[in-house]
Amino acid sequence: MASTDARIDAYIEKSAEFARPILSHLRKLVHKACPTATETVKWGMPFFEYNGSLLCNMAGFKQHCSFGFWNASQMKDANSKLQVKDRGAMGNFDRISTVKDLPSDKEMLGYIKEAVTLIDKGVKKPVVKKAPKPELPVPPELVAALKKNKKAQAAFDAFPPSHRREYVEWITEAKTEATREKRLATTLEWLTEGKSRMWKYQK
Repeated sequence: MASTDARIDAYIEKSAEFARPILSHLRKLVHKACPTATETVKWGMPFFEYNGSLLCNMAGFKQHCSFGFWNASQMKDANSKLQVKDRGAMGNFDRISTVKDLPSDKEMLGYIKEAVTLIDKGVKKPVVKKAPKPELPVPPELVAALKKNKKAQAAFDAFPPSHRREYVEWITEAKTEATREKRLATTLEWLTEGKSRMWKYQK
């Protein structure tokens, strides 16, 4: 028996009238192709999991629905119907306004079973590494202040780029000169103590 979640029932019920049959149909296909799939809600959308891994998800919007596979980039697409790149909220099948916008049930079942097989094989969604942000120029007043405080300078130099950026942005984003001077003084105080900008929030 399919493992369902009452939150998905509520999600479908609250969706636009055109979306309900689409979402219900997709839900049935997932459970038909993978009877052991479980339902959950992540980021406000219905998700289906298999063996503790994310399998696929669906969503209903004002004028369309979307459906996507977590490991879509690793799937084969012999029929060229699975759209993988730069889909965003469109999922892997573009805008779905009616059940007819989807591939045939046979094709959809094939896609779902393939996604299940990838999980069985231990295939993981590739991690996309973001390029590090370039270092921001240190404001002249901070440079001058650090030259007069070796301890603060040493702490600032020892921090990773992200921590230095937090201090630089905090100072440069001050809207008034008074606020800027106050933040500069606090920066020196905290750096002298070896503290990062967000030290209060670190456990």
